[in-house]
Amino acid sequence: TGSSRGIGKNIASKFKALGANVTNLNSSMYDLTVEEEILKLCKYLSKLRKIDILINNAGINFSEINKKINLEKYNKLMNINLKAVFLITSTVSKIMQKNKFGRIVNISSIASHRVREGRTVYSASKFGLEGFTKTLSLELAKYNILVNSIAPGFINTEMTRTMLTKNEIKKLSYQVPLKRLGKTEDITNATIFLCSNLNQFING
Repeated sequence: TGSSRGIGKNIASKFKALGANVTNLNSSMYDLTVEEEILKLCKYLSKLRKIDILINNAGINFSEINKKINLEKYNKLMNINLKAVFLITSTVSKIMQKNKFGRIVNISSIASHRVREGRTVYSASKFGLEGFTKTLSLELAKYNILVNSIAPGFINTEMTRTMLTKNEIKKLSYQVPLKRLGKTEDITNATIFLCSNLNQFING
């Protein structure tokens, strides 16, 4: 999901280059901020016979202090960041269970470990995603399905450049040992590893 730009686009293109049959899902096809659209996607996915890998990447973010956030904005973010992951994974994991194989990777965020002002809803969604990942890994391990999450820090994507000023990006870069933001390829490579035959044990 979320394959039209940034990390999701890079992951999709690299998997294709490796010979995978990739289904790109993006907001122009299904609006995952709307429950009815999520359910429509799940109906489509449930008809597929075989899904080996699921990458839950779609997500949105906004910066606003808690007392100013309205319910509409809250629901929109939670639908795409958490509810869509829950419903899509539930649908896809049933197919994986039948085939006794699966790899699920949830793209989380550093916000699931470290917090900043103005990110109450976003952090709540990503903390929730981490809990979902860990619990699901216990439930699905017996079916040879490995469930993991990757929690990127600040990655040089369109969303990062939209949300932060050049000065903020510069300051954050200095906090990283390599003195740079992460690249989309850095996340893609970790995702590929977790989904490859090289990973037979990392779970949760």
